[in-house]
Amino acid sequence: MASIKIRAKAQDGVTTVKTLISHKMESGQRKDSKTGEKIPAHHITEVMAEHNGKQVMSANWGGAISQNPYLSFKFKGAAAGDTVKISWVDNMGKGDSAEAQIK
Repeated sequence: MASIKIRAKAQDGVTTVKTLISHKMESGQRKDSKTGEKIPAHHITEVMAEHNGKQVMSANWGGAISQNPYLSFKFKGAAAGDTVKISWVDNMGKGDSAEAQIK
């Protein structure tokens, strides 16, 4: 199952991208209610966006970002039919990416 849902729409020369990423985003500060042990940190550290292969956005994240984070951003220079790609990497070295066509 893909961890990224993307919607992108171009209007008046500006493209709005809305993204929902499925990830637990553990900060490393919570304790397991049954064992009392700290739950290890497991969170996204970097999110990148590309438009037709060119980077248009990057963000460095940490443990303070909520579970299943939502991200929205805008950029100029795209048109309907172009491709936008979102990718992420977490502190465990795992990641995912997805592409969507701009409407």
